[in-house]
Amino acid sequence: MANSDYYSTLGVRRDASQDEIKKAYRRLARELHPDVNPDPATQERFKEITQAYEVLSDPQKRQMYDLGGDPFSAAGAGAGAGGFGQGFPFSDIMDAFFGTAGGGRGPRPRARRGRNATIRVELDLREAAFGTTRELIVDTAVLCDVCQGAGAAPGTHPDTCDMCNGRGEVSQVTRSFLGQVMTSRPCPQCQGYGSIIRNPCLECSGEGRVRTRRTIKVRIPPGVEGGTHIQLAGEGEIGPGGGPPGDLFLEITERPHEIFERHGDDLHCTVQIPMTAASLGTVLSVETLDGPEDIDVRPGTQSGQVITMFGRGVQRLNDPGRGDLLIHVNVETPARLDPAQEELLRELAKLRGEERPPGKFAPGQQGFFSRLRDAFNGR
Repeated sequence: MANSDYYSTLGVRRDASQDEIKKAYRRLARELHPDVNPDPATQERFKEITQAYEVLSDPQKRQMYDLGGDPFSAAGAGAGAGGFGQGFPFSDIMDAFFGTAGGGRGPRPRARRGRNATIRVELDLREAAFGTTRELIVDTAVLCDVCQGAGAAPGTHPDTCDMCNGRGEVSQVTRSFLGQVMTSRPCPQCQGYGSIIRNPCLECSGEGRVRTRRTIKVRIPPGVEGGTHIQLAGEGEIGPGGGPPGDLFLEITERPHEIFERHGDDLHCTVQIPMTAASLGTVLSVETLDGPEDIDVRPGTQSGQVITMFGRGVQRLNDPGRGDLLIHVNVETPARLDPAQEELLRELAKLRGEERPPGKFAPGQQGFFSRLRDAFNGR
């Protein structure tokens, strides 16, 4: 490739920036790498772009090449054709495929953050509406009080790994048609930690934490409902190696109430009254979350009407206000009458002119024949 145009090989202009040259090389490397395309012609093409990049990515070699000189004359030994010269950034090949540089990771820490945990808490309607305090028993991991998370027995300490010298990884140089290639992997002796615990703590077996059961007191705020998640930061389990704890999440479930049905912050219930009370009006004692209260039922109340008790619903979450209690009235019509009651109702119907009342359809309601006609008309 002594007479090749390195710029054309990478498909860049002669005034291309280093970033443009690097992007062009990575794009071509992904297409032409032998692991992707083992065709011999492609391998030869990969050698060409590799050598072109080796020259153009080095400002000194690039300047010498632009002046017409031999860019490898100052590179020293080991820069053969198709090989990697001294200082060649092999990490760029790793970047082309994995997006990260190869090597240089260093030892991984023993202390890692603990996992999060979730506990389901079941509340009744009153607890959800006004809040409560619960004592929860949690099976979790806590810091080992013998080694304080170090993992080593008291009076001892981890030793530096003699295989990787504390780096946490070992390197291996292999030869291929590309030249010498250096690869790194976690040290098999210390598992990448860089140190070895030769005398682990007997209490935690070197993990720095122990399993236990503890009791925590938590406050449930007013206004929560089924599906609400409450985060308790730092109340999860301690991490391996005495790492920071995770978080504890409370998942709220709400038991159904025998009277009230909840819709957001509002409560709904149904009360049944006889037709005489609906016609004449009455005072009813109804249950609320605050205790029994009296409500007025106005004369002439119809079945399906709603009586609203403002501010008698659920406390709003993170808000001082409350929802409403909506009472749905259901007027009962007697199914059986004794002779005296029947006579009184007939007399009432006569007085009101309702002995043979005309049928009336409310707006939006249709009789059988209207629905049948609409069905045939395709409506």
